[in-house]
Amino acid sequence: MDIYASDEEKGEEIKRWWRENGLAVMVGIALGVAGLVGGRYWLNQQTVSTTQASSLYQQASVYLAEGDGSQAMNAVDKLFSDFASTPYATFAAFDMAKNSLASEDINSAKAYLEWVIIHAKLTGQKEIAKLRLSQLQLDESNFDEALETSNLGETTAFKSLFDELKGDIYLAQGKTIEAASAYQAAKMTLDENDPRGLILKLKLDDIAGS
Repeated sequence: MDIYASDEEKGEEIKRWWRENGLAVMVGIALGVAGLVGGRYWLNQQTVSTTQASSLYQQASVYLAEGDGSQAMNAVDKLFSDFASTPYATFAAFDMAKNSLASEDINSAKAYLEWVIIHAKLTGQKEIAKLRLSQLQLDESNFDEALETSNLGETTAFKSLFDELKGDIYLAQGKTIEAASAYQAAKMTLDENDPRGLILKLKLDDIAGS
């Protein structure tokens, strides 16, 4: 717009600009308001979901502490169906797996660990579930399944633990050469002062002695 134009000319210029661009401006404002409202709605829904998931997890924890596994299972099932993406569902799955083991219900414990492997958002939680599941399979002498699960390890942070578990599986099968190799691989990834290094050395010494 010409800064030297008269007030009447400026008015006409503004009217012409608004005729050409007014619709786009109004649409932009509407979209902006909708986005703001939508964003607030999403945040509110997230807060509500987290609060409800937390409440269900607390209920399940209380039921487990009281020894009421049936009611705990109901709360956890609700967590799984409605709030599977929240960390509370994963925490509950681990708690239920532990409780199932205490009750010697191995199949239920494995099912809860498998749920974590599929649904957990954090890789570390998935890795822990794989280690525990593989150990349970080893305890049942399901060596092929245990080895298959231990091979699912994905991160370097857990590599030593998975390698050691593979060594235990091979040793249980009487495959001492493979066991020694797995233990050695586990030992190589540890820091020099890591206390697990002594355990692995003892396992290697036992194999060498045998």
